[in-house]
Amino acid sequence: MRQQPHLVSGLIDACRAAIAANADYLCELDRMIGDGDHGTNMRRGCEAVYADREALALLPVAEALERAGRILVASIGGAAGPLYGTLLIEIGRQSAADPEADDFAAVLKNAIDAVARRGRSEAGCKTLLDVLYPVQTEVARHTAYAAIALEAERAAAATVAMKALRGRAKFLGDRSIGHIDPGASSCALLTGAICAVLKEQHPV
Repeated sequence: MRQQPHLVSGLIDACRAAIAANADYLCELDRMIGDGDHGTNMRRGCEAVYADREALALLPVAEALERAGRILVASIGGAAGPLYGTLLIEIGRQSAADPEADDFAAVLKNAIDAVARRGRSEAGCKTLLDVLYPVQTEVARHTAYAAIALEAERAAAATVAMKALRGRAKFLGDRSIGHIDPGASSCALLTGAICAVLKEQHPV
């Protein structure tokens, strides 16, 4: 993955804006089944990445992703930091290991599996994995960016019917049913932001 400063800057800006605009909403979701700070934590992580934006934009994309992932691990509180950080770090590492590879769907699948191992979770547990795996499926199908974003929204909404089996929410048992998972929601927001940038810079 070659150096693409405008792409990296655009992705950072879009993700930061999406989280900033929805931070209160994410906190409200988290108050229902968690600590109530998911929006605050995600905003802090995005601001930390943004603070390093100029340096990140000068790096090859793979290296920028890995470095951004480490920033998220260090700056986002709770489980979200290690999970989102692992996702970016693994995508970056795999891309750097084989820069000529063009099967991003496989890279993404491996990275998501690493997130699942890190969180000791899987699809169906009411976590961000319930958005990541459906998104990866659409990426593998070469689905249009706008449709991928819509699938992310649908997948996040589907967590309403799920019982939480991981994280603080699992202690609520059946009372966690009826609420959108905040991690799934932030993942859908970020997916939408990323897809919008990719659609603009690389129309398909």
